[in-house]
Amino acid sequence: MSEADAVPARTMSTEATTATEVTKQAASTVTGAGPTRGRIRVLVVDDHQVVRHGLRSFLDVQDDIEVVGEAADGAEAVERVRQLRPDVMLLDLLLPSVDGVEALRMLRAEGDQTRVLVLTSFTEPARVVAALRAGASGYLFKDVDPDALAQAIRAVHAGQVLLEPEVATAVLRSESEPSGVEALTEREKEVLVELARGRSNREIARALVVSEKTVKAHVSSILAKLGLSDRTQAALYAVRSGLV
Repeated sequence: MSEADAVPARTMSTEATTATEVTKQAASTVTGAGPTRGRIRVLVVDDHQVVRHGLRSFLDVQDDIEVVGEAADGAEAVERVRQLRPDVMLLDLLLPSVDGVEALRMLRAEGDQTRVLVLTSFTEPARVVAALRAGASGYLFKDVDPDALAQAIRAVHAGQVLLEPEVATAVLRSESEPSGVEALTEREKEVLVELARGRSNREIARALVVSEKTVKAHVSSILAKLGLSDRTQAALYAVRSGLV
């Protein structure tokens, strides 16, 4: 991995904390962030209303946490951050319109410094690393214990970096694995070239003599490995990388 592609140093710093450790550490390090220091203002971003409602119901009973808004997709999340300026954003990655990683990139490009705690069921290593590179401060899975989630929000707000053990392993592994075009198989490179030529999945399937289902699987793998959001970005990547 090149220096430019490296995961931000803070994700691998000595401040990084695993999800299992935060429940032990947070009580002594960050639970002091109570009324005298102001409540932690949280924006909840998830495309499922029942998830947003559940998170709000739990977090609103915390003395030091206040849910100031919700968003159902990445584009709305960006607008809500601009309007509300939350302290912490709970962000799912699988979102309609604009996905979580792209939303985070957009905010960071604007200079926004909202602390972002990814809360998702998505475990693809490439997407994990993409979220951390984009500026996420923590990464938890949706099966996290509710009390641990509250402690995680406090920890991230206090400046800590919080990673599930599985996520930390993925980050470490990514430093020794091929990145960019080198991470793609020869077949995936062929599909990427066809994408850059503007061909549909059906047209690519005919050209490579494979099924559309196979092409779709290759496209998903390409996007995940390259940390991209859609076919357009993949096509541009292919051009910039000199594949076409």
